Amino acid sequence: MNSIQRIRLDLESCVGKRVKLRANRGRKKIVEAEGVIENTYPKIFVVKLDESHSLDRLSYTYADVLTKTVEVTVDDCIIGEYSAANE
Repeated sequence: MNSIQRIRLDLESCVGKRVKLRANRGRKKIVEAEGVIENTYPKIFVVKLDESHSLDRLSYTYADVLTKTVEVTVDDCIIGEYSAANE
């Protein structure tokens, strides 16, 4: 199983759970948000944000998580962080 498949399975198992997002939008612009993983699709996942944000939903690719452009934290565990022991 490759890394993207593992990230997708991890996110699929977290559908409906609260998550914290930290996304690097470039040019030193970091977006931090909290919400619930609403759904997962073959190439993307969708997070429904809390009411405190101007946007309703954000979607990212699994590759964004792999390349650390987006950091998804569920229950104090960062999705996509694996040690060599887990391989």
